[in-house]
Amino acid sequence: MSDKPLLPFYHLLRHKSLLNLIFLILIQSSNILVSIIAMPVLIRAVGVEEFGRINLAFSVILLVNVLVGFGYSLSAPKTVALNQGNFSALSQKVSEILWSKLFLAFISFFILGLLGFIFGFFQDFFLILWWSTILLFSEATASVWFFQGKERLQWVSVINVMSKLTYLLLIVWFVQNVNDSYLANFFLGSTALAGNIGMLVFIHYGMKIHLIRPKFYQIIQSLRENLLLFLSSLASHIAINGGLIILSFFASVSVLGPYSIAERITMVLRMAPVLISQAVFPRASILYYEERTRFFSFLAKVELATLAVGLMIMVGVQFTAPFIIQLIAGEALGNAVLFLKILSFIPLASGLNLGNMLIILVTEQKKVLFHSTWFFSVYMLAASFFLTEFYGGVGLAIALISTEVIIFIEIEE
Repeated sequence: MSDKPLLPFYHLLRHKSLLNLIFLILIQSSNILVSIIAMPVLIRAVGVEEFGRINLAFSVILLVNVLVGFGYSLSAPKTVALNQGNFSALSQKVSEILWSKLFLAFISFFILGLLGFIFGFFQDFFLILWWSTILLFSEATASVWFFQGKERLQWVSVINVMSKLTYLLLIVWFVQNVNDSYLANFFLGSTALAGNIGMLVFIHYGMKIHLIRPKFYQIIQSLRENLLLFLSSLASHIAINGGLIILSFFASVSVLGPYSIAERITMVLRMAPVLISQAVFPRASILYYEERTRFFSFLAKVELATLAVGLMIMVGVQFTAPFIIQLIAGEALGNAVLFLKILSFIPLASGLNLGNMLIILVTEQKKVLFHSTWFFSVYMLAASFFLTEFYGGVGLAIALISTEVIIFIEIEE
């Protein structure tokens, strides 16, 4: 009897990087599916303009969450991957990361409250923003980075699906009109937080990783070691996600709403290269230190696959943009279709940078990453302000695409 597996690609299904990618895709697929369903539900309940305010509050929280994350999404998976054989060291590292992020979440919560209640910032959408601050704590307690480093994402994917379905049910039941709009982001954060706490309990008791409270100086030391990665993440986030905030300075809510719809869809599409990089990062780190020759061939295959996926996304959106907008918004929004068609180039353009970014992260070239990200962040801000002032949402979309190309050119040089 033949010892060959019945499935011709059985060996691929056992590859940890591929399994990591599959479960990351499952996680993001549930996010995408729920977002696709939730967007028309919210738009029909609160209107396009109020949805723009919800999305603007979400964008502000995403920006602040860069502080909460503090670059650990870039460093923590590698830390877990390289220390997974040492339970004592791993417990110490995981605890430092968790408590550091919680410390930053409380600081961020206090700062937003101070800006809103004392100094009067965010007046047009502060109620929505304040209820959205629970997303700070869902970010702080998220443990995807741990399971990513362990290359065991199956439980995270299950919990994520459950929390997203719960979120969807809550907005269907409770968000009925404009007066309920403050609940949209709150439900998103609260369901994620509940799932995250469950996963931390599993890490502590099920995986025997002791979540101890480190000394304060250890938290400060951990933050200091990650400072350049945080600053790089901040610059990258501004360049990628700061567009909506810039557009709010120049455009009315009648433009902000349609652009918000197109941007939210693009954020979902842009996850493709991000997912691939997250999935292969732990394996790339191990290959670099143990099998250097295999590392570069592995990287080349990943780069080609990423570009192919980006190209398929771009072509697909060009043909289906009107249908997508009609499905999401419930009406034909010509400017939203135009924004989406332009923004659909972003997944392809961002795929150009995946290989270089993985090399920088694996080799810990933190200063190179810092200088590169701040260079293109400054470019994005300058291009966005200039083009948005003269061309509105179209100008902003073009600025975002050109930023991805500038990143590639600058890093290659």
